[in-house]
Amino acid sequence: MGMPNWLKPGITGAVCGAIIAAIGGFSFAGWETGGSAKAMATDAADSAVMQALVPICVSQAMADPDSASKLEAIKSASSYKRGDSVADAGWATMPGSENASKVLARACAAELSKQ
Repeated sequence: MGMPNWLKPGITGAVCGAIIAAIGGFSFAGWETGGSAKAMATDAADSAVMQALVPICVSQAMADPDSASKLEAIKSASSYKRGDSVADAGWATMPGSENASKVLARACAAELSKQ
């Protein structure tokens, strides 16, 4: 038993419509795959954490009795060395942590350079 002739255009139209909808959805309508949605969520979470921790790092820098000389050294250092200077000063080491976060140190150095 074969497929009726009147059914073939309907199936072809449905398949073509599904393909066009998928292309249009992913290209223009903002649809995302699971992997890219997870990557965007991770980036947003990391950004939120940095926004919360940078003020703590700046506060630790301001509380340091030798902060004036360390800040001058940070400001005079090249831009790619400033994060290392903040980490070496211990300002990017959060309470309860043993090691400094390099990402936090770079963000903190950028904020301290503005002051």
